[in-house]
Order: sequence, then structure tokens, then C-alpha cells
Amino acid sequence: MILFFTEMWERFSYYGMRGILVLFLVSQTNGGYGWSNIEALELYGTYTMFVYLMSIPGGILADKVLGQKNAVIIGGFTLVAGHLLMAYPPEWAFYTALCLIVAGTGLLKPNISTMVGGLYKEGDSRRDSGFTIFYMGINLGALLASLIVGLVGEKYGWHYGFSLAGFGMILGQVVFIWGRKYLKGVGNLTKKESSTDRIFTKEETAARGGFLGFNRNEWDRIIVIFISFIIVLVFWASFEQAGGLMNLYAKDYTDRVVFGWEVPTAWLQGLNSFFILTLGGVVAAVWIKLAKRGKNPLLFSRWV
Repeated sequence: MILFFTEMWERFSYYGMRGILVLFLVSQTNGGYGWSNIEALELYGTYTMFVYLMSIPGGILADKVLGQKNAVIIGGFTLVAGHLLMAYPPEWAFYTALCLIVAGTGLLKPNISTMVGGLYKEGDSRRDSGFTIFYMGINLGALLASLIVGLVGEKYGWHYGFSLAGFGMILGQVVFIWGRKYLKGVGNLTKKESSTDRIFTKEETAARGGFLGFNRNEWDRIIVIFISFIIVLVFWASFEQAGGLMNLYAKDYTDRVVFGWEVPTAWLQGLNSFFILTLGGVVAAVWIKLAKRGKNPLLFSRWV
């Protein structure tokens, strides 16, 4: 529950800002910067790239120095500062805020997801269900952000929308700090012996596969992870167009008038989360029934 609501508000802040960032940059009203579409998309692409890239140093810092709990707290407060600074109009504040949001997300995002796995012992059948519940929190936050931040940003002022994303992150911090007592033994910094902390004998080095110290099984896992990186890269490069190019397409080429009222452009950002929340449970229930009857599709049964 604690991780669910913390991540829900973190995603509220991220997707709220993501939903209106490009629209704010190209807008010439409500305090927008009036940039060209190309300039706005270039900044958006650079920003989203660094948001995901910083998960690597964020994870290393948590594993080696901070611990996952502390990384989430520090990352959360960094996000709060970044989102609230976005409410300040000057461009220097805008760029500083983006850097803070990138750094904060890099600390928070990978480590809170890892903590979900830490709630369950290896082999616990509840692990997949736990991650599914956690994933629902992500999509609930994304949907609420599209509706609330999108409406406020487009109708009342972009900087008001940015500040709402910051207040959402404050709620996430309150939930996490209050709920740490329910996360005993999860997310703490632990000292583990690494292959770099000791000298292997020649026999041990040969058994582990040579200079890099990986055995055959570990090399297989590394190869699988590398292939997954390529697949995931293509997916997210496509998916993140929703907040960039598709956002501009929705603004310029979509009839958004319903019963005489113009639907905010950013609301269309929430459709993905809406369908996941409404149809995800149905698909999961069908899958469980198929599994009980031994009728899983052959491809996926082999995969599992």
C-alpha cells in the first residue's frame, strides 16, 4: 500500500508535467514560451532520455551508498523542488527545474520498484500479483495527472499545472515517510561481498569464466538483459511520442469539441492508463481461467 501510493503520486507528478510540457513550450498564451514545434520536441526528447538514463547512477548510488529507502526520500524531495520551481516563469528556473526532476526521478523510480520485489521472498507466488497492484498505481497516477494537471494547465495557466504536479509529489513523500514503519527489512543499505572485494584463485577464476568473473549461467543472463535493452529501447522511444509528437498532433489536428466544450489536449494522454485500468483486470481474469483449464496459448506457456 505504501509503495503503491508513493509511486502513484510520483507518476502523477511525472505524467502531469509530461502531459503539458510540449504544449507549454509551443504555447503563446498563459505564460507559454512560444517555441517552434521542432525546438519543443528536441527539448522533450532530451529530457525524457535523461529521466530514464539517470536510473542507472540512481540505482548504483542506492546499492552502494544510500540504500533504497534513503534514495527514494532524497529523490522525492528533489522532485518536489523541481516541480515547484517549474511554477516560476523565468527560463533559468525552468532549466534548473528540469535538471532537478531528472536527478530526482533517477533516484526514486528504479529504487521504489526494486523495493516491491524486496517485499517477497524468492519463489513467493504473490510477487507477480504485488507488481501488478503496483503497476495499477502507476496508471492511476498517470490518469489523474492527465485529467487534473492537463485541465488546470491548459485552461488556467501552465505554471499552475506544474505546481500541482509538485503538490502531488509532496503527498507521495508524506505517504512514504509515514509508512516506512511498514517496510522493515526492505530497502535498507546492505553490505555484500563483491567479486571485486576479494582475490579469486586461478581455479575459481577459471570456474567463473575468466577475467570478468562471470560463469556460463551469468553470461546467459547478461545476454538476455542486453537483448531486452534493445527491445525496450524501441518500445519506449515509440511510447514517449505520446507526450511529444502525438501531443502536438492532438492539439493541431484533432476535433476535441464535445457537446460544445473543448476537451483539453492533455486529456488524451490519459487514454492509455484508462484502458489499462479498465481492461487489465478483465484480461488477467481470463488468463487465470485459461491457466486453470490448462488452455494457455502455447507460445506463452513455453515462455513461462
